Amino acid sequence: MPGPNLLDLPGANALASFKDGFGQRFIVTVDTEEEFDWSAPLDRKQHSVVTLPALRKFQQFCESFGVVPSYLIDYPVACSNFASEAIGEAVSQGQAEVGVQLHPWVNPPFDEEVSELNSYAGNLPFELERSKLLTLRDKIAQAFGVSPLMYRAGRYGLGLRTAEILSEAGIAIDTSVRARFDYSGKGGPNYRDHPLKPYWAGPERRLLELPLTTVYWGPLRQIGNLVYPYLWRAPAMRGLLAHTGLLERIPLTPEGVTAQEALRGVDIAIDEGLPVLVFSFHSPSLAPGHTPYVRNEDDLDALYDWWRTLFTHLERRGIKPTSVNDILANVALD
Repeated sequence: MPGPNLLDLPGANALASFKDGFGQRFIVTVDTEEEFDWSAPLDRKQHSVVTLPALRKFQQFCESFGVVPSYLIDYPVACSNFASEAIGEAVSQGQAEVGVQLHPWVNPPFDEEVSELNSYAGNLPFELERSKLLTLRDKIAQAFGVSPLMYRAGRYGLGLRTAEILSEAGIAIDTSVRARFDYSGKGGPNYRDHPLKPYWAGPERRLLELPLTTVYWGPLRQIGNLVYPYLWRAPAMRGLLAHTGLLERIPLTPEGVTAQEALRGVDIAIDEGLPVLVFSFHSPSLAPGHTPYVRNEDDLDALYDWWRTLFTHLERRGIKPTSVNDILANVALD
């Protein structure tokens, strides 16, 4: 029987539970993608993949902390030998995992107009979204010799029937829901009210949703979802609330979030009992000059310092790293 789609708010009985001993864990996800001008209109051809060799350094860094990163790979990356050369051996040895990330504007078949609306794959006609996703899944499997088990829609663009496609593709975990964020103003989904805890969705409720972790911090955090949506046109007010410590939205990412802010977010997520803390960032940030967050070598050093600080704090708090395969082995099936 069909289950709830990934845009629905799940009921309390849909929340996932984990086997005894799993405790609380964290996972590092990497949106592994081509480089392009974030300030320019989307384009099918204006991109490169020159930062992919930098994945090797990040992989070695993660291995030194016992972290198994999950690289969510899009089509230009899957087509490049740089990716498999950088992390292919780690994937084959179980020290890294690969998943799927769909950027529809650079992923064949190219049957749609490139536009803001169509950049959210879930807005495409069902058969086109399906064809793009299956094409990408097959390309990743060919490049790395493994079947990807995790999916993230580029720009977090889930649709009403994405879960059906993921089920057909053999994808067991979706991690496209960015809780506390609303993209509906640009034609995307609204995840403002979605839970942070993992939950079941899709056909037969056998698709595990693993939302990206974002928390509110400060005395007003309990009403953050009521207050924050009214501040999107008032960035100065958002900054004032954060500066005064009244309300701050903290996604677990090194991009635009300081280490001290992230540490506060981690502690809140732990105290709220989240079973899995989901970190994310974009792979082009692993080399200077390709994202707004890493413009030079000092910024790159700061990014690695951010991860070093977070990994050390998580270990101190007793939060161990996990992986897609580990999560699937420990989630309790109904």
